[in-house]
Amino acid sequence: MSEEERLELPVHFARRGGRNVLVQGERPAEPAIVTGKLARVTCLMAIAIHFDQLISEGAIADFSEIARLENVSRARVTQILNLRLLAPNIQEAILRLPRTTSGHDRFNFREIQSIALESDWKVQRRMWRQLVLEKQR
Repeated sequence: MSEEERLELPVHFARRGGRNVLVQGERPAEPAIVTGKLARVTCLMAIAIHFDQLISEGAIADFSEIARLENVSRARVTQILNLRLLAPNIQEAILRLPRTTSGHDRFNFREIQSIALESDWKVQRRMWRQLVLEKQR
């Protein structure tokens, strides 16, 4: 076979059904190792969204049922679901908070809850900006 007739294809071995098989294409990049832990308020925000969705879909009747299923007080469920009262951009910012690699979380639930209890989203956004600025110092 001459140099001009040779065909080269990238291949690699991959695990399929408990066996190693030859697969055409480049080996996919290894996933990045994620370090640190999600901020507690990030987890609570995600839980609030999930609970809200369950109630909206009718999968769960109300806050009391969530409290019973999760073995927490109805007041605690209310506190968590109050995070859904935050302006959408604040909710997104909370969900995108960087992971905590050491020490305490940058934001705590009490700080965020005080913002959520403000009904005006413009005021919430101002309070959020102020809190973020304080944390940057």
